[in-house]
Order: sequence, then C-alpha cells, then structure tokens
Amino acid sequence: MLPANRHAQNSARAGAAEEGTTSHVDASDLTQLGGPLTIGLLILFFGGTLVMSVTISRKKENADGYMTAGNKIGFGISAASMTATWIWASSMYASATSGYTYGISGPIHYGLWGALMILLIYPFGRRIRAVAPRAHTMAEVMHARHGRSSQLMLAGSNVLGSLISLTSNFIAGGALIDMLSPFTFGQGILIIAAGVLLYTLWSGFRASVLTDFAQVLAMLGAVVIIIPAVFFLAGGPTMFVEGAQNLTPQQGNFFSSDAFLNQGAPYIAAVLAYAIGNQTIAQRLFAVREDLIKKTFVTATVGYGATIIGIGMLGVMALYLGIEPLDGDPNNLVPQIAASFLGPVMLCLFFIMIIGSLASTADSDLAALSSIMMADVYGQNIAGKDKANPKTMLLVGRVTMIIATGAALFFASGQMNILDLLVFVGALWGALVFPVIASFYWKKVTNLAFTVSVLAALAVFIPVRFSWISMDGFTGIFFDVLSVIGIGIVLGLMAFGFFGKRVALIVAIVAIAASAPFAIGFLHDYAVLSGSLVAYAVSTIVCTAMSFRSSMNFDFDLIKKRTGDFDTNDPSDSVIETVAPTTDPVDDSDGQSADTARR
Repeated sequence: MLPANRHAQNSARAGAAEEGTTSHVDASDLTQLGGPLTIGLLILFFGGTLVMSVTISRKKENADGYMTAGNKIGFGISAASMTATWIWASSMYASATSGYTYGISGPIHYGLWGALMILLIYPFGRRIRAVAPRAHTMAEVMHARHGRSSQLMLAGSNVLGSLISLTSNFIAGGALIDMLSPFTFGQGILIIAAGVLLYTLWSGFRASVLTDFAQVLAMLGAVVIIIPAVFFLAGGPTMFVEGAQNLTPQQGNFFSSDAFLNQGAPYIAAVLAYAIGNQTIAQRLFAVREDLIKKTFVTATVGYGATIIGIGMLGVMALYLGIEPLDGDPNNLVPQIAASFLGPVMLCLFFIMIIGSLASTADSDLAALSSIMMADVYGQNIAGKDKANPKTMLLVGRVTMIIATGAALFFASGQMNILDLLVFVGALWGALVFPVIASFYWKKVTNLAFTVSVLAALAVFIPVRFSWISMDGFTGIFFDVLSVIGIGIVLGLMAFGFFGKRVALIVAIVAIAASAPFAIGFLHDYAVLSGSLVAYAVSTIVCTAMSFRSSMNFDFDLIKKRTGDFDTNDPSDSVIETVAPTTDPVDDSDGQSADTARR
C-alpha cells in the first residue's frame, strides 16, 4: 500500500542530499505491496513458468535432454537463456552494492568485466565443442581427457559454485519479499525455493531455457522503465550536483584506484574463472547449435552489460542521496531504493523483474547441479557410461535438485554478503583456468600435472586470500612477484582466445613488464586480488613445468569417442529449437584463423 506522504518522503530524501547528510530510512517508511498482492504476483509468475514447463514436459523424459536439450537449441532461446542466466538477482544487488561502495565507477567495473566474461566464452567454446560436440559438463570432458581425479576436482568446484549461486539468489529473493511485503525473510526464501523447484524438477534444463526466454523479456522491459523512473523521481541530474558532498574523493573519481583494486581488478581476474568453471555457462555452450555459439554469446554480452551497469546506478544514486542500507545490509539497497521512490504499479513491475532474474539463475543452478550428479557422478563413476540407466539418471537428477534446494535454504538463512560470495568463488575457480584451457589445446598436459597444479594453487590461494600468513618483508615481495606473473597470465589467456599463441605471449610479457614497477611492494595489501592472481600463477607454472617433461601425445579425437549421449531413446523429445538460419550469418572466418594460429 502506498503511504500518503510519499512525495513528502521523496522531498525529504532530496533535501538530505542537498545538505550532504545521511538519510536514515525505517522499514515502516517504505512502500509495501501488501500480502494479497504479493501472493497474486508470485502465483502469476511461478504459475506462468509452471504452465510453460508443463507444455514441454514428456511422460518419459530423455536423460540427455534433461541435461543439454539435445545440443540443438536455436539462437533466440539460447541467447535469451544465456542473458537471463547471467542477469541474476545477485548480480543486480552486487552491482548496486559496488556502486554504493565505490561510487560511479563501481557498476562499470562490475558490469563491464562481467560482460567480458561472456564474450570470452565463444572463442574457447568453439574449441571445446569441436573436440566434445555432445558432452554434458566440462568435468565430463576432463574425464575423457585425463581421468577421474581431474573430473571430480572440476565437478566439485562446479558444485560449490552453483550451490553458492543458488544460495545467493535465495538470499536476494528473501530480502526482496521481506522488504516489500508483510512476509518475513525466512518465508520469502521458502517461497522462492519452492516456486523454482516446482517448474524445474520434471524437465530440468529444458524447462530452464524455455522459461528463460519469457523471463529475460520481462527483465529487460522492466529495466528500461524502472531505472529512468527512479532517476527522475529521486531528483534527476540535480542529485549529482547537490549530493556530491556525500562522496569521498575516491568515490567521486571515475578512475578511482580504490574501485579498481578492490572491485575491478579482482573481477577481471575472475572473468576467465567464471567462463571456464561455471557449469551453467558450460551447459548452454553444449546445448546451443554449434554454428550459433558466436552470435549467441556476443548478444548475451551486450544484454548483460547494459542491464547490470544500469541496475548498479541505483547504488550510485543511493550514495549521492545519502541513503544508508536498511539494517546496515547492502543486500537491501536495490529493493530499498525501489520501495522509496516507486509507486504501487511500478513497484509491482520491479518485483517481477527481480523475481524473474533470480528464478532464471536459480533454475539454471539446479539444472547444472543435476547434470553434474547425473553425468559425472552416476554416469561416469558409479555405473559407467556404457551401463548407465537413463531412468536412474533422471531420478538422480531430480533428487539432486531437491537436496540442493534444501542445502541452499539452510545456507541462505545466514544472509551472507552476496558480493563477497561471488568474488570468492571466482577467485577459487582461478586455480583451474590454465589447466582446463591447456587441456583442450596442448597434447602434453597430463592428469598428474592437472591435479597437482590445481592443488598447489589452492594451497597458496586460501592462506593469501584470508590473510593467514604475514606479508611483511620478503614474503610480501615474493607474493607480489607471483601476482605480477598472474597479471600476465590472465591477460595472455584472454588474448590467446581471440588471437592465438604468439599474440598471447607478447601480451603476457608486456603486461608483466608494465605492471611490475607499480605492483611489487603493495599488491599483497589487497588480499582478494592477490589471492586470485597467485592462484593463476601457481597453477600455470606447475602445470607447464610438469607437462613440458611429459611424453604425453594425446589424441583429441578420443574425447569425441569417450563423450556423448547416455540415452538414445526418443532424442527428438529433448530438442528445443527456435527459427534460425542453417548457417551462422556472422562471419566466423576470424575464429577459424585464430584456431589455426593456436594450433
């Protein structure tokens, strides 16, 4: 219900910005939707997604379709699904938190580098699909390339990442419902979890990608309306003039070193890690038609970047207006800003936007977790690929979804900081990036080199990340040198994806030489960034050193033979296609030349 003094409240907040003071907002001052309206919106959203899921359901689901939808998804569905999956509620909240913490450059650092992550998938993705066209998970490919230890190591990190992602989306949903309705945080996370599980459980990944299409249309439409509305209702351009005194010099500087070192640089380091280590992305890579990979991920790059940077500006507005997060929790910023300035109709639109963003990623996490347990645990390690029973696989997948939902509900009750969770898991995946990428291009990489390099990187990353060791004197310099090497590795791998080995080596050497004079001596003071870069450096050095000494000459054609469908019955049931040309109209000749250069 809209408070009668809404315009007075908005004027008061604008006045606080003019005076350079902090605006303390009480929950009772915020607009709430009311119990019946909230329930109606939730029934409308989750009821609609359930109907969509039922329309594609089959009495006998195909196990491969449950995991990858037949590897033939068309452009419209795949691009929408990738965009919706990565525009999750947690990324919206985290972008706003970044804007509130670091000023105007915060959302740029968050959204731009996140978009770069999506873009980086396609050059590596085409190589991955070329050697494993019908795989289901990245870990499954590692099993075909190396063996069990490498597979389970990657699968374990995927499970951890998806569970953290699922938890953070439940937290976002609980915070939204707690603030905008009479229901509590605990009731909110329970409602969100039940709604997502209900429409995803039977058809798995197929239900996830189909509902993503509708969800992304709703999200993008809402963003186009809501961000300008909040901007003008909060005072328009004058807010940036009158509220400038609420910012520190670093927050007011577009080229803030504080924002870059604490937000931008760690996220750049995490970019490759998310691209390689996230099963929700890998699942879509294996599901989309191979000729549409480039177009799909380029489209998703633009959609994600524009949306997340836009949402992040809500945090910047809160900073200029002098608004403090309700209860001191930055996860409350986005719904708090919406409830402070939007009327009932716009607030309903905002509510659907956030619910859609968190549901689209939560169902992707459930589908990712189920595919890992189906293909990597049961299919490869318990039954064996040739003896795996498709019906048992489906049961494993559905039970996994139920258990994962329960686990995420348990962890969500702790209301952890979303931004910290995202940065941590991204840095953790950094230990896997070089060994995984090298395994797709370099014939000499062995299972032992993969395993030892990842374990060594984790052994160094964890104490550095959590500041368990003193960085005084030589120790700090030593880790700074490793971090500088990590900078070269990160930028070199990015260049390798697009331009090949020669350019990558040049970029890496130049990056190391250019950053060393500035980074050595102080970089160890930034634990998040230093830990991530050290993980890259150690895993690359160890993997390269051990592989150079090996006599391995792996035949990549074996991966195609060792991966593939588990369920050969009714394959047509697993396919979701949209109208798309038989050949990709985007010129891929550059990708072919890059592949040639890499070889």
